[in-house]
Amino acid sequence: MVDDVNTIQINLSYSSCSSYKMSSPVSKIVRKVVKNEEEVAEELCSLIEKLSNESIKQRGSFTIGLSGGSMAKFVCNGIPSIQTEWGKWSLFFCDERLVPFTAEDSTYRLYRNGLVGKTPLKEEQFIAINPDLEVTAAAKDYEEKVRAKFPDCDWPKFDLLLLGMGPDGHTASLFPGHQLLKEDNVWIAAISDSPKPPPCRVTMTFPVINAARCCVFAMAGQGKADMVKRILGDGEELPTGMVKPVRGELIWILDEAAASKL
Repeated sequence: MVDDVNTIQINLSYSSCSSYKMSSPVSKIVRKVVKNEEEVAEELCSLIEKLSNESIKQRGSFTIGLSGGSMAKFVCNGIPSIQTEWGKWSLFFCDERLVPFTAEDSTYRLYRNGLVGKTPLKEEQFIAINPDLEVTAAAKDYEEKVRAKFPDCDWPKFDLLLLGMGPDGHTASLFPGHQLLKEDNVWIAAISDSPKPPPCRVTMTFPVINAARCCVFAMAGQGKADMVKRILGDGEELPTGMVKPVRGELIWILDEAAASKL
């Protein structure tokens, strides 16, 4: 299935805050290029199956962070057929729009409708925001929920974060030039001036993202090619390019069209 796989070992210097410093961490970057969008989804879901089973075997649970957009389509269409111990999953959100769960913009709504009833996953396994709160309070409340799942640690170490990339190079709700790119004190941050509507959102911060065991981008289509080149080919320090998990793995799954300008 995989036409081209490039694995690169790179050294990165990373320090986020006084309680989280690591010397000479190493990230493993894997790039997989497959034929088309269908194979992107297949490769992604195969990876989720593999990592979920490894995590459950090694640690007794699987923690995954979800994103919206095409990632939600890949996941909801593909993972109902995988083999895993569903009851040991906890599902979080890399970012979320502060909208009612009934709104089409709600990422939680996408996954709840796409997975509950189609897999053994239950609603209580999703760690979701409280959309009735003001955005700063919603971020604080969500961080408390995440901390309850990762007690007694400076930063949570998710088994897998599924991330998206916007046309401006943003990931999660971390946008180019925004002050939140430098946030290194909180796990979950509020944003009330998102350049992409809706304006109010909550998002994981980079210290949380880069503490994950594995981060994955999966995308297809010619429309992604320019930004993929800017991130992977030219090394631009746009938010997507700032995803560099320390002592973790970064995986890009692309179809031939998305990778065509590399």
